[in-house]
Amino acid sequence: MTRALLIAAPASGQGKTTITCALAWRLRREGQRVRAFKVGPDFIDPGFLEAATGAPADPLDLWMVGPADCARQLAAASREADWVLVEAAMGLYDGAPSAADLAEAFGLPVLAVIDAHALAQTFGALALGLRQYRHDLRWAGVLANRVAGPGHAQMLRESLGDALPWLGHAIDSPATLPQRHLGLVQAQEIRGLALVLEHLAEALVIDVDGWRGVPHWTPPAAASTGRPVRGLQGRTIAIARDDAFSFCYAANLRALEDLGADLCFFSPLAGEPVPAHAHALYLPGGYPELHAARLAAHLSLKASLRAFHEAGRPIVAECGGLMLCAAGLCDLQGRRHAMAGLLPLEVEIADRPQAVGLQAWPDHEGGLRGHAFHYGRASRADGAAPAFHTVPHRWGAPEPVWR
Repeated sequence: MTRALLIAAPASGQGKTTITCALAWRLRREGQRVRAFKVGPDFIDPGFLEAATGAPADPLDLWMVGPADCARQLAAASREADWVLVEAAMGLYDGAPSAADLAEAFGLPVLAVIDAHALAQTFGALALGLRQYRHDLRWAGVLANRVAGPGHAQMLRESLGDALPWLGHAIDSPATLPQRHLGLVQAQEIRGLALVLEHLAEALVIDVDGWRGVPHWTPPAAASTGRPVRGLQGRTIAIARDDAFSFCYAANLRALEDLGADLCFFSPLAGEPVPAHAHALYLPGGYPELHAARLAAHLSLKASLRAFHEAGRPIVAECGGLMLCAAGLCDLQGRRHAMAGLLPLEVEIADRPQAVGLQAWPDHEGGLRGHAFHYGRASRADGAAPAFHTVPHRWGAPEPVWR
């Protein structure tokens, strides 16, 4: 029987990714099969979840992914894993829909991770507040992060009383996951990540009695989606993939392959030109601002992008990919670098996020759903207005209508 947990917290920065990865690594070390998911849109955390579980880690979101596909993914994971770990986003009740909404929809028991570094008895008050805020959730218990030692752990445990089960704690450790301006440094950039995960797992002190009491989980029933129409059969899609362009959901790539497309990858950072035989081009997001000078120096790359565009072949460029298509990009130090010039845009990187949240692009065929989270700010050199705007999503608000 598969067990499941939604691993949540009062806020961002409490250590959800660290604890989820440490727990997954430890369970695998004990011979358990583990699958992990991330609540909401996120390109970075799933990379760590994949490293810890050895399996794909896709996003779950009731609005962007949809309840039916969330159910399908959870049901499929339950058939191949002993444990399904779902890492929440932000705080348990933050967002629309929130991680709590997902837990309620699929009966996922909630494990609250609370950073106890500067807490004593207030730890219990915070945990109890999380539980009592809503009464429609199933609770597994609480795990304290960044604990100073056994005495501190005992104090935190006693603060819970009988309100919530104590599942254990993680000792405050110098082994951490490094960060940069968009969040954690990407998993593929960290040398010796397996050793870091091992240290994190060793810092995890599990309460055996607490874990025995984790509620059983009944996976959702999921209807078969049938075979997709292979409308892209015989078409080749070129996709940028390297340290500068890595924000790409594996589920989207699998969807393209299910539609019959052949995918070929190339590295703009290495100066590789767009594959000449491709029928379409996908430039995903990433960190071009960290590699702007190197990208600007690849004249043949930029020439191939312009030739592809002039040939009238379709290009999907999002976030960092759009920066590559701009006329110029100012890096984190404010230095301008010439990009491919497909669009009359000048892009600069600000010191705070410029867009955050779920977004819809409505049309007569149902529209597109996605998200925005970037520090880049674009201005049009010709002063013209954009052709279309996406519409921010707010849970409970009417669906946007195309006008």
